[in-house]
Amino acid sequence: MTLERPVINSSVPHSARIWNYWLGGKDHYGVDEEVGDRIASANPEILDIAVAQRAFLVRAVEYLVGEAGIRQFLDVGTGLPTADNTHEVAQRLAPEARIVYVDHDPVVLAHAAALLTSTREGATDYIDADLRDPENILEQATRTLDFTQPVALILLGVTAHITDDTVYGLVGRLLDALPSGSHLVLCDDTEVLDPRQMREMIEQWNAASDNPRINRSPKQLTRFFAGLELLDPGVVSVSRWRPGRSGEPAVEVDDFGGVARKP
Repeated sequence: MTLERPVINSSVPHSARIWNYWLGGKDHYGVDEEVGDRIASANPEILDIAVAQRAFLVRAVEYLVGEAGIRQFLDVGTGLPTADNTHEVAQRLAPEARIVYVDHDPVVLAHAAALLTSTREGATDYIDADLRDPENILEQATRTLDFTQPVALILLGVTAHITDDTVYGLVGRLLDALPSGSHLVLCDDTEVLDPRQMREMIEQWNAASDNPRINRSPKQLTRFFAGLELLDPGVVSVSRWRPGRSGEPAVEVDDFGGVARKP
């Protein structure tokens, strides 16, 4: 698939590049570092959230492939590639896994070729689409995914960009199209541990970014899993979702999520 490569304005900060900076990626510019440092100064926990959210993705995908037997992934709002992207984690365990990434961000589109790598046995594709248009996502995803077989829908840090309650119906439409045995992996920022800092971070983010966000409570995030079988330990701080085997308690971060199975 050939992707049109838009012109990137390196003089204007961009949310995807800021997140890439926090994760230690290379696809960002000085202006992104400046704004990223400003936001991190207002809320130093955002750096821990970025790392914890990526670790949650890795653990969830490892569970889905290794224990749930999932071989298809629909990752919506993927952002810029860094390390341990969904296809890398899934195909390390199951080379035949098929992954579709979805984003409508022109910066991500320009770097999508880095995502379009795959094992010979599997497949990786990229869709230029928006969570606000689930029908478009589903139509394009059928090029790569078989919707008669279980699919894992991944929504990490993306629902906060839709600031009203229409987001529940949009996620529900995607889930409705998936067969029994499919799973939802979802997380987003909250204000449980330090409301002041998280609200200040949102203000800094929205002032600098062209893609505003809101924080939702764990109860509001739990609504996304309605009608699904929520796996233990439920909706928790992502650092506490089935952490490593060391037995040491994971430090909570203000980003909550969970994994659920469609019955």
